[in-house]
Amino acid sequence: MKHSRDKQRWWRKSKEEIKNHPALTAVYFILRFIVVAMLVVNLLEKDYESAFICGLSLILFLLPAFIERRFRIEIPSLMEVVILLFIFGAEILGELQNYYGQYPYWDTMLHTVNGFICAAFGFSLIDILTRNRQEKFRLSPLYVSLVAFCFSMTVGVLWEFFEYGMDTVFLTDMQKDTVIHTMATVKVLPDGSITVLRDISSVTVNGQPLNVGGYLDIGLHDTMADLFVNFIGAVVFSVLGYFYIRHRGKGRSGRVLGWLLPSVPEEEILPRPPEETSEKEKNVP
Repeated sequence: MKHSRDKQRWWRKSKEEIKNHPALTAVYFILRFIVVAMLVVNLLEKDYESAFICGLSLILFLLPAFIERRFRIEIPSLMEVVILLFIFGAEILGELQNYYGQYPYWDTMLHTVNGFICAAFGFSLIDILTRNRQEKFRLSPLYVSLVAFCFSMTVGVLWEFFEYGMDTVFLTDMQKDTVIHTMATVKVLPDGSITVLRDISSVTVNGQPLNVGGYLDIGLHDTMADLFVNFIGAVVFSVLGYFYIRHRGKGRSGRVLGWLLPSVPEEEILPRPPEETSEKEKNVP
C-alpha cells in the first residue's frame, strides 16, 4: 500500500515537473533517446567501450536530479539544460563522434563552459551552506566571488589530475598532444645552461621518425590551455556574481544569474537566529 502511494506521488510530481519545465523535459528526452539508440547500436556491433561511454552518459544525465534531492536545492531549468548539453557534448560528441579530433577548439569550448558552470555552483555554496539568503547578501561581494572563482579553479585542477592519472596508468592520451616548433631546455648542454631550439621540423624516437612536423609535446600545452580557459569562464561568472550581490539580485545581471544559479527552496531557508540580547538586558531581573 505504501509502495503504491509512493509511486502515485512520484508520478504526480513527474507530471508537474513536465508541465512546469517543458523545454528542459524535451531536451532531456531527446538527448536520452539519442544516447539509448547509440547504446543499442554499439552493443549490436560489440563495441563495448563505446557502449560503456553511452551508459556513463545516461548515468551523468541523472546527476542534476540527484544533486537536487541529495542537497535539497533547486537547479534552474536553464542551468540543467546547459549541464545536459555539456555532458552530451563531452561524452557523445567529443569522445564517440571524435569532435575533439575534428574540431581543435571543441575541448577548449567545453573547458570554458566547465569553468563557468563550476563557478556558478561555487557561488551558490554560500547560499546552500548557510540556508539563509539574507545572510548571503550580508557577506562581502568580493568574498563570495572569490569563493566561486577558487571553487571553479579547484575543480579544473582536479580534472587535470584525473586526466594525467588516466594517461599515466591506462595510456589514454586524455591530455592531447601538441606539435610545437620552439622549445627551451637545460638538458642539451652539459653545464645545464638554457638552450633554445627553434624551427623544429622533425623528431626521432628509438630510430623511428615521427612525421608530425615538429616536436610532440605530450600534454603540458593542452593542460595549461584547459586551465586558462577554465580561468576565463570562472572570472566571467565571478564578475557577474559580484555585481549580482552588489545590486541584491536586481538589474540585468541579476535576471541572467537568476536563471543559472542553484538556490535553496523557500521552505528550506532557515530563519535568521534571534538577535543576541545586550548585557544590560541579561542583567535585568
